[in-house]
Amino acid sequence: MKTINLGKTTLQVPKVALGCMRITELNSADVSRYLSQALSLGINFFDHADIYGGGECEKIFGNAFSKLNVSRDKIIIQSKCGIVPGKMYDSSFDYIMKSVDGILKRLNTDYLDILLLHRPDALVEPEEVSKAFDELKTKGKVRYFGVSNHRPAQIELLKKYIKEDLCVNQMQLSIPFSYMLSEGLETNMQTENAVDRSGSVLDYCRLNSITMQAWSPFRGKNGSFIEDNDTYSDLNWRLGELAAKYNTSKTAIAAAWLLRHPANIQIVAGTMNGQRLSDIVTATEIILTREEWYSLYLSAGFILP
Repeated sequence: MKTINLGKTTLQVPKVALGCMRITELNSADVSRYLSQALSLGINFFDHADIYGGGECEKIFGNAFSKLNVSRDKIIIQSKCGIVPGKMYDSSFDYIMKSVDGILKRLNTDYLDILLLHRPDALVEPEEVSKAFDELKTKGKVRYFGVSNHRPAQIELLKKYIKEDLCVNQMQLSIPFSYMLSEGLETNMQTENAVDRSGSVLDYCRLNSITMQAWSPFRGKNGSFIEDNDTYSDLNWRLGELAAKYNTSKTAIAAAWLLRHPANIQIVAGTMNGQRLSDIVTATEIILTREEWYSLYLSAGFILP
């Protein structure tokens, strides 16, 4: 599988990461087999969060990985913290430090390769985030840092105080959920999709060498847009047409659409289906033409001025 550099680091990561939010759907034997399959496909990057399954996802992963004959330094583990479900967001020093200790214990590892702040915190004190990151780095508990679902100004506020580069911003992005693209393409228009929802975050990340990770890369309005012909009939028709041309699946074409963007986007694939995961990986070898890329964008209901 093709790889990219993570942000300004020299860390090489696969273009497809495995999101582990749904790992509780598998029994212990299936988890081990699935992780082995992911590794055989070249996916050695695993995305977690302390709230996934109330911590159970990290625990299941940690137990399963410990039984595989794979050295820890051969995989990349990323996790997120900062959400107290149903109550608040918390990016205080004490909360970050406590969260990371819990994450490491559940994952059965001494360190995280990457830690992300899961959501912007309205009460953030960036000095405390900086203090936490410095201590985690010094103690060898976290190698690299990033954010998730953050706008450019929120990142800039953190960067004013944080010594470490922020190498990742994980955002929702799929063909139908492409507002960070439409707001630029429909600039200066009185159209719904010209509304600035992201602060030009994709361009910002490119300018600052921050890797954009796409979560829910196959989500539409009612779950997966693939095969949702009631809502996305035109998109599915075009996906099918291109799938036939490239002798692959609609899923692979939808993934290839994200990978075709020059921002070097990394896909976070949350599927627990082995065939679908394999299809997503094949997308790394497909390069859509400019016309094909735009045709998919238009078929999802967007316009070009």
